[in-house]
Amino acid sequence: MIPVDPAPECALRWQAQLQRAWRDPAALLVHLGHDPAEFPLADAGQFPFLVTRAFADRMRRGDPDDPLLRQVLPRVDEDSPAPGFGPDPVGDSASRAVRGVLHKYRGRALLIATGACPIHCRYCFRREFDYAGDTLAGPALEAAIDYIAGQPDIEEVILSGGDPLMLSTGRLQRLTDALSGIGHFKRLRIHSRVPVTLPARIDDALCDWLAGLGRQVVVVVHANHAREFGADVSDGIARLHRTGATTFNQAVLLAGVNDMPGTLVELMEAGFAAGAIPYYLHLLDRVSGSAHFEVPRTRALALMDAVRRRLPGYLVPRLVEERAGEPYKMPVF
Repeated sequence: MIPVDPAPECALRWQAQLQRAWRDPAALLVHLGHDPAEFPLADAGQFPFLVTRAFADRMRRGDPDDPLLRQVLPRVDEDSPAPGFGPDPVGDSASRAVRGVLHKYRGRALLIATGACPIHCRYCFRREFDYAGDTLAGPALEAAIDYIAGQPDIEEVILSGGDPLMLSTGRLQRLTDALSGIGHFKRLRIHSRVPVTLPARIDDALCDWLAGLGRQVVVVVHANHAREFGADVSDGIARLHRTGATTFNQAVLLAGVNDMPGTLVELMEAGFAAGAIPYYLHLLDRVSGSAHFEVPRTRALALMDAVRRRLPGYLVPRLVEERAGEPYKMPVF
């Protein structure tokens, strides 16, 4: 009998694509034409390996230094402790207002919508976050809504996590329905890697929900390399635009991924071509296990100078870092 090929990834619903995600780094390495024995891997421990096939399909076969692979592969470098790196690099715990609500900056509050993600980026600043103690459900959601209602300066609510678009559209609808009665709530901002890593999630139901919110919507996607913007990603962002959403891209400056002038220029141009306006370029948040991704500040400044020389101003992101306790993202000069 001739074996039947599995359905192509693009033909599967997003939930089915999640079920097919790579969860074994050795299996992905073999799929990409590598010998896993040549890659010393860390014990993934509490932050296990996970990457969607849609994202992995953009990796170059046979390239051990592929910048997309580097973002997700748990290399043994993670096991080396480094001074100044810890479990809560941006002060999330100190900004916790009530369960599931982080209130760091005037005018906006962040909801931890879920701890789930479609991809585990090894530099993630919330890789040690206590999601079990901070996600919203039942009475916790009611308390979060009451807190926002009682803070009239909060005009923007940010859905984050984890990745908020991992929630079903029904759960997202219930969350925004609960917010809809708050008169000072003007804007919904969604921070998500999903449009890049699981573009099939940008489906009709999700777009109908966004279009019907009656509030301004901002979607901040997260891509660090030009090859993350495939045709399917551009299609998903176009669908977001048709709902009326404004879409930006933010990136993290990562050694071995995007720390070359040409690579950054290509990233900004590719993102803009896909419909995502360059927003922030973050210095690495110094979470434990991520020191091998850090780009020195002096090199970051030199890279930004090179980028400014090659791009029009509207394509140049702001170089920033997040410091615990500060009232806003700090520009890096």
